[in-house]
Amino acid sequence: MRTMILMALTVALAAPIAAFADTTAPTPASTASQTCKQDQTNMGASLFAQTYAGSGPAASAFGKCVSSHQKSAGNQNANAAQTCKAQQADPNFAASHGGKTFDQFYGSNNSKGKGSDSNAYGKCVSQAVSQSVSAQAKAETSAAKACKASRTSDPTAFATKWGKTKNAFGKCVASAAKSK
Repeated sequence: MRTMILMALTVALAAPIAAFADTTAPTPASTASQTCKQDQTNMGASLFAQTYAGSGPAASAFGKCVSSHQKSAGNQNANAAQTCKAQQADPNFAASHGGKTFDQFYGSNNSKGKGSDSNAYGKCVSQAVSQSVSAQAKAETSAAKACKASRTSDPTAFATKWGKTKNAFGKCVASAAKSK
């Protein structure tokens, strides 16, 4: 278990936000890492640890967070890629984007010669994923705060609904975040 957490943490740290750079689309690992960084910032260390570490050490929260977001991160990336491909193929794209083509709208706008707009697709996907990550992190933070309030106001009802196990709080947050 420790090895798995350590590996997840290593992957998260080895996949920096640089994956959201100009020329490439993000990877699921970098998307999951970005989501967890935003969760950690929005929730604060204590609430983040309660949400993801359960009764384990707080230091394991980030790795567990990344592991728990891998699948949804892959879906976010796939949805963003599909959206960008549709925009790229849209013959009316320029009409709804200030007269700019897809490459002009998302491209780097620099004059480095060959390929100066070749990064447009990657930037489109990165931008779409970043928006999705922000929305997800906001929903998870709101859910964590609601679950904390619920657990504080009526611990018995919270335990009845979510259980008394170490991951009860995380179950509450996951369920509440999905409904937002």
